[in-house]
Amino acid sequence: MNTFKTTSLILFFLSGIFAYGQSTSSDSLKSSTSSSQIHSYPEVKGYTAVVVPIYTFSNDGNSLNGKNSFTIGNAWGINLWKSKRFGFSFELTPFLKINSHESKVSNILFHPGVLYRIGHEFTLIGRVAYETSGRYGFTPILNKVIKRTASNTLYIALICPVRFGNGAATSVAPGFQFGIGF
Repeated sequence: MNTFKTTSLILFFLSGIFAYGQSTSSDSLKSSTSSSQIHSYPEVKGYTAVVVPIYTFSNDGNSLNGKNSFTIGNAWGINLWKSKRFGFSFELTPFLKINSHESKVSNILFHPGVLYRIGHEFTLIGRVAYETSGRYGFTPILNKVIKRTASNTLYIALICPVRFGNGAATSVAPGFQFGIGF
């Protein structure tokens, strides 16, 4: 696999997220975030992220992401917060598979779920998964906001997708998600 190409792709996604996280609109400079700020619900928030599976465990064989090919996803979603602690989320994630011979969109994931803020900038997320590859399952996620500004949040999440179906053995593929909410 072309290491330079893979590294460049990761750096491209991460630099885009960082650059967006550093930008602020003129409106956000006028407002300040304080603990006394009142939110009204429902509240709609969007986000985008880079999804990187680390290792896949399966009876069909275990594999390290990047050994024979590298898989990376670009999640786009909308969160609908019904209250301070509870919300719904709708996510769409195309996955790219890159190896020494080709790079292609290998799968698109529809990933609706429920959100529950547990405090201290942590959120538990439970998602169901429907993949264009014919697989389905669920994904538990632990999300942590690492930087909050007036206009956006930077976050990291631990993901643990569990997948079934399409004639393949059940698989578990822990990984990370790095993103920005706006």
